[in-house]
Amino acid sequence: MTLLECKDLTKKYGRHTALNNVSLQIDGEHIVGLLGPNGSGKTTLIKLIAGLLSPTAGSVQVLGEPIGPSSKSAISYLPDHTYLNGTMRVQEIIDFFADFYEDFDSLRAYDMMAKLQINPRQKLKTLSKGTQEKVQLILVMSRHAHLYILDEPLAGVDPAARDYILDTILSNYDEDASILISTHIISDIENILDEVIFIKDGSLHTHALVDELREKDHKSIDTIFREVFKC
Repeated sequence: MTLLECKDLTKKYGRHTALNNVSLQIDGEHIVGLLGPNGSGKTTLIKLIAGLLSPTAGSVQVLGEPIGPSSKSAISYLPDHTYLNGTMRVQEIIDFFADFYEDFDSLRAYDMMAKLQINPRQKLKTLSKGTQEKVQLILVMSRHAHLYILDEPLAGVDPAARDYILDTILSNYDEDASILISTHIISDIENILDEVIFIKDGSLHTHALVDELREKDHKSIDTIFREVFKC
């Protein structure tokens, strides 16, 4: 099943081209790493897929439909910044999401909160930055979506908590769904990836199955990434 298809996708801001003629396809039941340095076009691509930006040229389809109400209902999106109301208690935010999204699973949310030892009675602003980001991730993963888009979910999390975050992601998405995860911390996630997409200077550099790429180059994805981007 073709879940996501981008054709000749371009986004310009004045004279600056943030994304240039990107075409790719993602099927269901895949975990895909969207990899590239800052300024490579990853977040622009994510926002185009999520319907937060309009393309200068090209198109995006989710489940065969153009970006619109039906595609947005199929996508659960974690941005790279906090957008929740800090004065609300966590349980109030859960209730808000349950009212807003038909596919939101409150029981799943409370179960994840308990596993990560987050008190839902606390106000969001009283929690640490890392814990606030965990709450936001839990809310995103508590939806029964077709495509989960996670923009830097490990960026504000200490190394000791990353395994918990990855386990939270892997244990709480529907089996027929796919995850598109953007991150700089490749060594921690490459073992869970089925595919990788390298974005370089706004263009698609590589889109390949992880196992095929490792076998071809006889190197880890982290090493290949460092060589491509000269890290």
